[in-house]
Amino acid sequence: MAKILVGTASWSDPGFVEFWYPKKMRPADRLGWYAQHFTMVEVNSTFYSVPDPMLVRRWCDVTPQDFVFNIKLHQLLSHHSTPAKLLPSALQKKLRLEKNAKVVPTTATIDELLRAFAPSLEVLRRAEKLGVLLLQLSPAFSPRKHELNELENALQLTGDFRVAVELRNRNWVEGEQLEKTLDFIRERNAIFVNVDAPSEKHFTIMPSELNAITNSDVAYLRLHGRDSRAYITGKTVAARFNYNYSDAEIDEVAKRSKRLAHDAKEVYVIFNNNARDYAPHAALRLRKALGQLVTLPPQTAELF
Repeated sequence: MAKILVGTASWSDPGFVEFWYPKKMRPADRLGWYAQHFTMVEVNSTFYSVPDPMLVRRWCDVTPQDFVFNIKLHQLLSHHSTPAKLLPSALQKKLRLEKNAKVVPTTATIDELLRAFAPSLEVLRRAEKLGVLLLQLSPAFSPRKHELNELENALQLTGDFRVAVELRNRNWVEGEQLEKTLDFIRERNAIFVNVDAPSEKHFTIMPSELNAITNSDVAYLRLHGRDSRAYITGKTVAARFNYNYSDAEIDEVAKRSKRLAHDAKEVYVIFNNNARDYAPHAALRLRKALGQLVTLPPQTAELF
């Protein structure tokens, strides 16, 4: 059976800081503490900015040798409206962009942005800690207004890496479109992202019953909670994914993870229910349900 890695989407969400980490813990110590609970994390900050290679080196230094970082690709690559101020200043100047101008995701701009990411990705790759790059699309990216071929540039330019594609418009997997979508992702050796989400058939909610594996190396599962009202009407990430999985639901996720593990070499399971400390506690319960050894970090009086 495949190796199942469990983690959360970010290690520094405000709810984690307030409710999960020990009080008075320095921000610089949080990743190391997180890594005593989990062997993998999905980095969310890279959706908004290019990390400094020296910072990424510190990430590697404070985590165990077998720790894995999955990197969320910058929002420019995934058809989200992107102001120029979210690009590196050197790239803004090179492209002659005003800070509040919207950036068009052309082949040239995508190529330049990936070049800016390259040093940090190389740090992770040399440390053997780079897992998957996550390309998370906007719900506005729909088959009615777009074509999957529009992802070609991003997928080709990241062809040296393992790339997971998370679609957030249900119409990509409805009816006859489903096989076309999976074929497109499979033919490019990319990884289809499966989800655990509310059962509501809203266009922004992908179906949870879909367990697709398009690359035999990796199966990917992201958990968004099951509150349809919060998911559809929430104005913030914490509001949309405000959900505390029950123990029975964690058992369901464990069984699903094991099914995925039969057809892939690795399974990445990411909890994205990022309200309060719901995600790390759910992830720990899943690790226990999977029979994985969960070791709590040493507690010191100075931290409590």
